[in-house]
Amino acid sequence: MTFTIQQALIPTDSCYQTVDVQIIGDRITAIAPQLEPVGTLIDARHQLLLPGFVNAHTHSSELWQRGAIAPYPLELWIAELHEFSPLNPEQAYLSALGTAVETLLSGGTCLVDHLVLIPGQEIETIAASVRAYREIGIRAFIGPLIQDQDLAASIPNGQARRRIAPFPRTTDEILDMMQTVVEKFHAPEQGISIMVAPTGTQLCSEALFNGCMELSDRHNLCRHAHLLETRAQQLLAQEKYGCSAVAYLHKLGYLSDRTSLAHCIWLDDADIAIMAATGATVVHNPLSNLRLGSGIAPVLKYRQAGVNVAYGCDGAASNDGQDLLEAIKIGALLHNITDADYRHWLTPREAVQMATLGGATGLNLAAQLGSLTVGKQADLALYDLTNLSLLPRTDPLGLLVMGRPTQVVKTAWVRGEQVVAEGQPTRIDVADLRQRLWAESAWVGDRHSTTRDQLEPHYRQVMGLPE
Repeated sequence: MTFTIQQALIPTDSCYQTVDVQIIGDRITAIAPQLEPVGTLIDARHQLLLPGFVNAHTHSSELWQRGAIAPYPLELWIAELHEFSPLNPEQAYLSALGTAVETLLSGGTCLVDHLVLIPGQEIETIAASVRAYREIGIRAFIGPLIQDQDLAASIPNGQARRRIAPFPRTTDEILDMMQTVVEKFHAPEQGISIMVAPTGTQLCSEALFNGCMELSDRHNLCRHAHLLETRAQQLLAQEKYGCSAVAYLHKLGYLSDRTSLAHCIWLDDADIAIMAATGATVVHNPLSNLRLGSGIAPVLKYRQAGVNVAYGCDGAASNDGQDLLEAIKIGALLHNITDADYRHWLTPREAVQMATLGGATGLNLAAQLGSLTVGKQADLALYDLTNLSLLPRTDPLGLLVMGRPTQVVKTAWVRGEQVVAEGQPTRIDVADLRQRLWAESAWVGDRHSTTRDQLEPHYRQVMGLPE
């Protein structure tokens, strides 16, 4: 695979430059004006070339429930989500394809799938998602979402005495499954990586975290988890550990420069200092944080403290989509109301760097991805600057981040392979995917979640809400 991208506009430190970019194999081999043409020529006049974005936290199987769940906080929303989760691996395959298409067509070339597993069909669920990501050609990090405690355990006890049902699988069984998953599917050289990804301190024992760390160290796997997404999780950590969830994970040794943590809303200054010292990455999911009323992550504080920050869309039932450009825009503008000093506000260039190099850093791939640099892998996206939603001509990055661009990704490469051409994926039939998603779904009426009904009275009591 050899390409010469001709006359593309790229950002420089302070302005823009028109250059040619050469790709040989999976690498960027040259960047300069008027290179000697080799391989397939790509006319990139009036197009902006950027490194591919990283969708650093999502749950692909939620695609089946987007738009279906009414406004609830996470602890009640997730009860309904799990009650109506997909029932067969073929649905997991289709939702992974759908997630990948939306990611690619909004500039993402890599995603982190914190994959919800079908009980009793865990390996089959992962195999279906791997098949989808291989077919479409996106770079994927799959973190099977594992826990060893019942959902009710995620809500603080408060003054109540509750009996929490045991989880149907033991910690050892879950860790044995993860070892099998790594052996069967971990293939970073082919663009598919397995992560250890316990759901979070609210639903996972110390033994599960320790087992995940041992797997991570043995196989050099990245680590992932949810962290302090809600106020309830903050209260629960104090109740369980007598300290913050960040201090607890730090004591266990889970935090490192190959650890990424989704949400990170309810952290204090001491927690932020720990995050900075350990090199852990915060994955900012602004849309789901708003959708579930979880709060606003202190992203400006993170950046001032030197904490790496990436962007995620989160799952398609808590967002309810996978448009990275939308997540980047909201994630940039939202923080203007959290700090009166406008000199701290995010610029479009900073937001793009968070979505590219920030995402790569969180996956321990900053030396391989995330910038237009000779020698790095060719995960790239071209944006059509003649598209009506990017006109009239002003600042290209400002238009991309602050505007409302639609259908602007013209071409994309992953590991040097052209996976989007003329605005469409090259390796799958999107029309067929649309037809299959339509056929496998139905309009949702007034469905009723018994699990949510069971949890809601105690949740309202412990959170100080009127009955």
